[in-house]
Amino acid sequence: MNEIIDQIRTQLKFVLDPELGINVVDLGLIYNIEIINEDTARVTMTLTTPGCPLHDSIATGVKYAVLNVEEIKNVDVDIVWEPAWSPEKMSDEAKRALR
Repeated sequence: MNEIIDQIRTQLKFVLDPELGINVVDLGLIYNIEIINEDTARVTMTLTTPGCPLHDSIATGVKYAVLNVEEIKNVDVDIVWEPAWSPEKMSDEAKRALR
């Protein structure tokens, strides 16, 4: 399972926040990745703001990125607002890119 989760995380690095140009993993938007059964994954994530106009675009990008993992046939993208996102959740790489 950990190998599949690592593959999913790698694919998610191709999903960029269009406004910031940084991937959703390094932004700290991905809170959890679970394998629900042998071919279904659940990604729990947030967005930088609740009123994000790109909500659907980012969620769809996450879904299709996860489906690039051969073993995964179904994806549930669960967008949550608690805990709220903050810049402290970003990776050091993302913080450097935004300086």
